[in-house]
Amino acid sequence: MVTKTGSISASNEPMEEPIEYEHFDPADATDATVQWIRQWFRENGPGCNAVIGISGGKDSSTVAALLKEALGTDRVIGVLMPNGTQSDIDMAQKLVDHLGIRHYTINIHDAYEGLMGELEDKLPEIGRDTKINLPARLRMSTLYAVAQSNNGRVANTCNLSEDWVGYSTRYGDAAGDFSPCSSFTTAEIKAIGSHLGLPDDLVEKVPTDGLSGLTDEDKLGFTYKVLDRYIRTGEIEDKDTKAKIDRMHKMNLFKLKYMDSFVYKPE
Repeated sequence: MVTKTGSISASNEPMEEPIEYEHFDPADATDATVQWIRQWFRENGPGCNAVIGISGGKDSSTVAALLKEALGTDRVIGVLMPNGTQSDIDMAQKLVDHLGIRHYTINIHDAYEGLMGELEDKLPEIGRDTKINLPARLRMSTLYAVAQSNNGRVANTCNLSEDWVGYSTRYGDAAGDFSPCSSFTTAEIKAIGSHLGLPDDLVEKVPTDGLSGLTDEDKLGFTYKVLDRYIRTGEIEDKDTKAKIDRMHKMNLFKLKYMDSFVYKPE
C-alpha cells in the first residue's frame, strides 16, 4: 500500500520514519546510510572488505561512494565485468579512478558463451529473457568468487524504484549480502550521489540492461520520475500506467522475500 509519505521499504514493510517526498535531505540520508553500513560490518564482517560490481551507472556509483565513505578506500573492491566488449566500460573505469578504490576487470564473455552453447545444444529453445538475465547471474557468481578470495561481503546495488516493479534479476543483481540503498528511489539515489561529489555524467547516466539496446524506461513503459512520484506520494495521472505499476509490483513481491519453504509439523 502506497501512502502519501511513501512509507514503503524495499522489503514491503513500513519504514519507521517515512520519507517526505518533497523534503528529502541527501546529507541526512547519506550520513544515516554510512552509519548503517559501518554497523552492519561491525556485526557481520569486522575487518572484511566490501565487494561491489561496477557498471558506471548511478546505483553502483552511489553505493561504491557510500562504501568508501563508510569503510575507507582500502576496504572497497570494485569489479568491472564486461561481457566481451562493453561500449560504456569507460564510465565504470571513470568511477573507480574517481574513488581511487582497488578494482579488477573480469570478462564474463567466455563463461557466457560456453554456457549458452551448452544450453542451445541441450534445450529445444532458449528464451529471450534467459539470454538477458544469464549475464547478471554470472556477474553475481563472479562477485562472490572475488569476495571469497578477498575476505569480502557483496554489496547489493538495487534501489527502491527497481525493486518496486521487479526490475532486477533474481540471484543476479538482486542478490548480495547487504543492501544500502534499497529504500531510496532513483531520484533520491541521484541526490545522494551528487551530495557525495560524484561526476554528473555518472549520476545522470541513462540506465540500460546492456543487451536489448533499450533503456530501462523504454522497457518499463514509463519513466522513473512517474514511478518515483507514485511510490512516494501515491499520485499518478495516467490510469493505465498506474494499473501497470500496480500489476508489476504485485507480481514481483516474491523477489523481495526469502524463498518460501515448507515447514513440516508432525501431528
